[in-house]
Amino acid sequence: MVVSVIGGTGPQGLGIALRLAIEGVEVIVGSRKEEKALTVVEEAKEKYAEYDLSNMCGMANEDAAKEGDILILTVPLAAQKPTLEGIKEFCTDKIVLDATVPLETAIGGKPFRFVDLMEGSAAERTAKILEGTGAKVICAFCNISNSHLSNIPEEIDCDCLIAGDDKQSKEIAAELINKIPGIRTIDTGILEKARIIEKITPLLIGLNIKYKSHYGGLRITGIPKLDE
Repeated sequence: MVVSVIGGTGPQGLGIALRLAIEGVEVIVGSRKEEKALTVVEEAKEKYAEYDLSNMCGMANEDAAKEGDILILTVPLAAQKPTLEGIKEFCTDKIVLDATVPLETAIGGKPFRFVDLMEGSAAERTAKILEGTGAKVICAFCNISNSHLSNIPEEIDCDCLIAGDDKQSKEIAAELINKIPGIRTIDTGILEKARIIEKITPLLIGLNIKYKSHYGGLRITGIPKLDE
């Protein structure tokens, strides 16, 4: 299984890529320009030389999407639509994890404020753009901070809430995400639940700002397993 992180040269995407690669997953880091992806991957391999990262490489987003079995979208809201349109032809019948959060920073506002989208959520927007491809869109990674992801090798003390309409795809996604030490994936239900999941992110950002932290996260207690 090959996992491609689309827009993976930013803190979130690279953090996810590194965490998965360290756990033995074959990972492709995608970028708008191949040169940037290659440079970022090479720098990461030098920084984390104690790990075998021979299973991680860099490509342009289009090539990464073509080669990947599972795609993880980690781009800002403003880049979501053009990025998806650029890789749409390579998304046929694939699982697409969308980590996009509609924050007000997309329009020059504050990071702890949410922007309401016509589609209801960023993940639903992705599903709309990829309509007709057979892609299985799942909202994921929205509530795990970049600081947690980059704090290698510490475990991530945070649950990963996911939402999507295809049960089997969510099971595959959960198995992948749970490879990252410390994370427990919780299935919250249909893709429409992304409207709630994504709105938790600006709340966590606000709490981190208020309490001068970078590691504020979310743990769901008392629920061993969530059903549809």
